[in-house]
Amino acid sequence: MSLKMANAPSVSNVVFFEVHDWERDYLSHAPVGDSAVRTFEEPLDHNAVQLAAGAAAVSVFIYSDVSREVVEQLPDVRLIATRSTGYDHIDMAAARERGIVVCNVPDYGANTVAEHAFGLILGLSRRIFAAYGKVKQRDFSLDQLRGFDLKGKTIGVVGAGSIGLHVIRIARGVGMEALAYDVREQPLIAEVLGFRYVDLDTLLEQSDVISLHAPLVPQTHHLINRETLRKVKPGVLIINTARGELVDIEALTEALDEGWVGGAGLDVFEGEHEIKEESELLRRRERPKDLDAIIHLLDRDDVILTSHMAFYSEEALSRILDTTLGNIRAFMAGEPQNIVSG
Repeated sequence: MSLKMANAPSVSNVVFFEVHDWERDYLSHAPVGDSAVRTFEEPLDHNAVQLAAGAAAVSVFIYSDVSREVVEQLPDVRLIATRSTGYDHIDMAAARERGIVVCNVPDYGANTVAEHAFGLILGLSRRIFAAYGKVKQRDFSLDQLRGFDLKGKTIGVVGAGSIGLHVIRIARGVGMEALAYDVREQPLIAEVLGFRYVDLDTLLEQSDVISLHAPLVPQTHHLINRETLRKVKPGVLIINTARGELVDIEALTEALDEGWVGGAGLDVFEGEHEIKEESELLRRRERPKDLDAIIHLLDRDDVILTSHMAFYSEEALSRILDTTLGNIRAFMAGEPQNIVSG
């Protein structure tokens, strides 16, 4: 989305949060006009908001919490450039009220996330993770390692945007049938790629693998829950590389314990922001129930948890920064791009 502004805004101070060393080096070789760029490792939240003092533009990633409280303490900020596709970590209403433009990175790695999702699918369908654990224990037996072919099975993709469509391309390439559920259907693309749009219940009932690629909005919060899990095909694999809150982690754990769900591949999960390291997690006397569920999942060999890394390839990371810098430069030129609205 692009919007021509009557007068180009003056942005003289840009602050990047959640910056790693390699990103700092990358940014040092990619100046943003005449603006002074400051970088911090910390996420932007109520504890770090003072680091943005005087900033006209801030760039954040998914672990920042740009709440109303934070937005109200950013009097000079005119642009929030998130280095992500999703923007549920930003209070969009508060930003609108203060006239702050919010830009995202709409497409940095459809293939990147899709490839990771399929890696989780293969790891579960062929019991690769479980086999690796046995071999690490010097156990080379084939007990409990029988997998299943993907050819001829059905994948159900919830959210057929750019990432979901790439998952379908891969799935079709290995001989799978494909179903998709999305509020916006594209019949021509469905015909070309050879998949069918269906309602959510049909997808749940007919899919051997369900891969989630929907945004987190009120309507999709806990889309996979106790009720919907009762509609799935027994033994189904649940894959989530989108947003953790799409899945009720306790309901999923119960379905796995009962054997109703055959396995889960989760790159994102409820409570992931709470986890820094296992020792810190286990030291807590009181912790949310979803964290107890996560600890339980860590001990299962039919579950693969990865650390929100589906986007984490060299190529995708470079595209994220390039697009973010492009968003800031376009805003400075009075032609903001990739504007989002809540």
